[in-house]
Amino acid sequence: MLIRFIDVIFALCGLVLGLPVLIIITVIGFFDTGSPIFRQVRVGYNKKLFTLVKFRTMKVDTISVASHLASASSITPFGRFLRSTKLDELPQLWNVLKGEMSLVGPRPGLFNQQELTEARDRYNVYKARPGITGLAQVKEIDMSTPELLAKTDAEMIQNLTLANYFKFIFMTVVGKGSGDRVK
Repeated sequence: MLIRFIDVIFALCGLVLGLPVLIIITVIGFFDTGSPIFRQVRVGYNKKLFTLVKFRTMKVDTISVASHLASASSITPFGRFLRSTKLDELPQLWNVLKGEMSLVGPRPGLFNQQELTEARDRYNVYKARPGITGLAQVKEIDMSTPELLAKTDAEMIQNLTLANYFKFIFMTVVGKGSGDRVK
C-alpha cells in the first residue's frame, strides 16, 4: 500500500514537473517520426492486458515485436537519444498513475511472448504490478533470456523493500542498465 502511494505521488509530480520536457519531446517527436507517442498492448498484473505508452523511438512502420527482435536500423537518431537517456519511458508515468504499473516491478512483456509468459507464470511474477524499472533492468537482463528474466523478476518481488525500491529508481536515473536492447 505504501509503495502504491509513493508511485502515485512520484508519477503525479513527474508528470506535472516534467510537463515542459514531455511537450518538447512530443514536438520533436512529430518532426522525427510524425507520431511521437507509441502504444503497445502488454501483459500486466494478474496477466491482465493493458496499453503501455512510451515515446516512439523507432520508425512508424516498424513491426511490433520485443526490442531484442527489432532491427537497430529501425531506431531513429532522436529515438537513440531517448533510449540512452531513458526519456522514452516518461509517458509510462501515466500508466503508473492509472494503477496499471508501478515505478519498480517486472517490465511488462508482450502478449505474444509465450516463453516469457510461461516462465513468469511458473515464478508467480504476475502477482506483482509491472514496473518501469527493476532489478532485471539495472542488471541489464532483457526479454531475450525469458527464464533468467523471470527468475530475476521473482527474486526482486520476493526481496522488494522500500530501500530496494528507491535503489532501483536511483540506479536507473544515474544510467545503470542499457534499456531495451535491439539487434
